[in-house]
Amino acid sequence: MSSPLTTASPSVPAKTSGPGRNTPRLRKPRKPSAGKPKRSVLLTVLTSLIVIYTVVPLIWLAINATKTQAGLADSSGMWFADDFALWDNIRDTFTYNDGVFTRWLLNTLMYVVLGAGGATFLAVLGGYALAKFDFPGKRGIFATVIGAVAVPGTALAVPTFLMFSKMGLTDTPWAVIIPSLVSPFGLYLMWVFATEAIPNELLEAARIDGAGEARIFFTVVLPLLAPGIVTVLLFTTVATWNNYFLPLIMLKDSDWYPLTLGLSVWNSQAETIGGDVIFNLVITGSLLTILPLIAAFLLLQKYWQSGLAAGSVKE
Repeated sequence: MSSPLTTASPSVPAKTSGPGRNTPRLRKPRKPSAGKPKRSVLLTVLTSLIVIYTVVPLIWLAINATKTQAGLADSSGMWFADDFALWDNIRDTFTYNDGVFTRWLLNTLMYVVLGAGGATFLAVLGGYALAKFDFPGKRGIFATVIGAVAVPGTALAVPTFLMFSKMGLTDTPWAVIIPSLVSPFGLYLMWVFATEAIPNELLEAARIDGAGEARIFFTVVLPLLAPGIVTVLLFTTVATWNNYFLPLIMLKDSDWYPLTLGLSVWNSQAETIGGDVIFNLVITGSLLTILPLIAAFLLLQKYWQSGLAAGSVKE
């Protein structure tokens, strides 16, 4: 005789019926797609406005550099004239006034190589020392650097002029080069970058192997700081290349003018009685002036982008 308890298998659950007996199913949350970034209408609009604000002046400059002096007055600023005079304008820019534009270009290159290059090297030395060495007065130096970053360069122009005038260095290239060697922002940037990019264990291992501090700096530290060096170099190069106010108060001899000051002199000739109106050469010279900066940003972009992301991932 079989027992009634054995009629249903214990391993198979009995089916239930009825609206109140069904077990509700919970929906699984959707996983966000990994390759689909979020879209922001506000961010898109703001980015578009920034792009327009940046690109439109460059387009205007490139278009009007193809016009003659008469074509600038007879045509729209955002479209080409009937005559294409870009190559003639370039030739006239380099040959006008006995080729003084070439002299200004060489002066600017000299100020950039000595001023911006020296400022970058000093910022690397100072930033590495502040990041990896302990010495008395370190906190005071930190406060001084932060305070110097907040002070605009124009506020220091007059005291700098008075100091260089006492030393007899005004109206010389050193009056532009020496102040350009000081870059508080570059020093602070290299300080922060060296703190994250250089492991202390690597320095200790190099010292245990018998390497001196100079060898460690040039063979171990500099390769690790390459992205930060490029970033500081770009900032100091742009600041020195576009420097206008400091040469304006320091220099009287036009043979030592940089491009910014020289083009300003050409532009002001139209305001003087009997002066040559050469707006076409001013525009062409301005276009030629920004081309090296654009080339520098494009060539060094990969190093700069890698430097901006340094220290963002914690191991």
